[in-house]
Formats: sequence, structure tokens, C-alpha cells
Amino acid sequence: MRSWLLALLVAVLPALTFAQEPPRAAMKYRADLVRSARLVWGLDAPVAVMAAQVHQESGWRPDARSAYAHGLAQFTPDTAEWIAGQDAALAGADTGNPVWALRALARYDKWLYDRIPAASNAACDRWWGALRGYNGGLGHWLKEARLAAPSTDRGAIDAQCGRASRHVSHCRENLAYPRLILTKWQPLYASWGPGAKCA
Repeated sequence: MRSWLLALLVAVLPALTFAQEPPRAAMKYRADLVRSARLVWGLDAPVAVMAAQVHQESGWRPDARSAYAHGLAQFTPDTAEWIAGQDAALAGADTGNPVWALRALARYDKWLYDRIPAASNAACDRWWGALRGYNGGLGHWLKEARLAAPSTDRGAIDAQCGRASRHVSHCRENLAYPRLILTKWQPLYASWGPGAKCA
């Protein structure tokens, strides 16, 4: 190989970024997630967002546990019981069952999304609020939105974190949650289906 070509490759290769792919464990649940998402949201279901959310929540491990939650979607017992009451197909809340967890995730995300008012960048801002609600409680987000009013800008609402009923110590995780899902993980799942376009 000519030395100039080798020098060029050495200079250019570190700058190239290769598209990452979803983890192998995710592929096992892809069909179940797509089916559940479309059942709840319709054919244009935001599958890429929900896949990114599962990626963040459990890393696609159905046995994942945290101090308060369990399963692929990391539902708390109270939220699992509540969402089970919203859909007859979810009766008998079973957070450890991947099919149940993915259906419940799609249902709960839709419920949250429908309660976030549309703003300038409707899909992204609504997802931002819905994901913050999923992570830290919709009631907290709604109180922060009231404090930010009349602004509906997500930055103005985010700035109210810790000033309403949510303790400021929870803000770092709650504010990072939608950013990780919508900007870091969602691109990994773009081939799975539609997502939310966020800058």
C-alpha cells in the first residue's frame, strides 16, 4: 500500500463513526414491541421511541430490577396495577412477562402523551413531557408546566423542576431521561419504525 494512502486512512478512520445497532437482546422482543405499539397507537406507532425507552429502562432484560421497579419497562407495582385496570388485555399485572410489559408500556406512553399539550414542536415536546411523566410522575410535570405558563416551551418547563412538588434531588435524572431516549438511543431503533424528531 502506498504510504500516502496509508497516511490518509490513519487520519480519516478515527473520525468515521459507524452506526451502532440495537443490542442483540432487543431483537428477541422487536416483533412483540411493534405489535403492541401498533395495537395501541396505530400503524404509525412511534416504535423507535418506545424501543429506546426499553433500552434506557432495562437494557432489554426482562428480569431487570431496581429498588422500586421490575421488568423490561420497569413498572412499579402501583403503576402496573393501575395500567392493568386500563386495558382488559393487561389484567393480572405481570411486570416480568415481556409481552405484558411491552403492551403496558405502549398503553401507558399513549395515556401520558395524550395528556401533554401540544407546543411548537408538537411531537418532540409532547414526548419530552410524556417521558418525564413516565420517569417521575405526570403530576410533577403538570405542576411544573403550570409554573412555566404561559410558556409551553419545554426548556421553560424543565427550568421549573424542583420548584413545584418534585424534590430538586430528582431533577437530574428526570431531566436527562427524555434526552437520553430521544437523542441518544432512539437513532439505534430508527429501522424499527417511526420516532419523534427532536433537535
